Amino acid sequence: MTPQIDIITGDITTLTVDAIVNAANSTLLGGGGVDGAIHRAGGPAILEACKKIRREQYPDGLPTGEAVATAAGKLPAKWVIHTVGPVWRGGEMNEDELLYNAYANSYRTAAEIGARSIAFPAISTGVYGFPKERAAGIVGRFIDEVAMHETIERVVLVFYSERDSALFAQNR
Repeated sequence: MTPQIDIITGDITTLTVDAIVNAANSTLLGGGGVDGAIHRAGGPAILEACKKIRREQYPDGLPTGEAVATAAGKLPAKWVIHTVGPVWRGGEMNEDELLYNAYANSYRTAAEIGARSIAFPAISTGVYGFPKERAAGIVGRFIDEVAMHETIERVVLVFYSERDSALFAQNR
């Protein structure tokens, strides 16, 4: 089954999808950007679930490229899939594969918990400095290689600006 792919500009915290992806930091305890917005909008239940994951599964923090799911608290989504994208270090530290893994592992986690729709932000392209054009190519590869083999029916790529939406649509 080929999922419906939507590229939109908007606020990921307002979307009615089964799962939204949080571009988290390894602590899972909130931060800035998308991470902070999701924690603020979803309320304390998300933070409490993340603290439990840190205690029970990842005491040293969630590794880059991995993904875990929590309930979504007050968000319209059912779940939040937390993933850590790579910090851009010039492309010599396996950043491309780590970014691909962040998308692919988030997608697989969503499929495992029964999500039929998922929304992704532009992972690592903000303060982590991953070049947006390069990230767009990796997201396109992810969709072509992974999204065709799972049960998710709809994938939404959500961007903060029209410019970023257009860039990702062009490179898709």
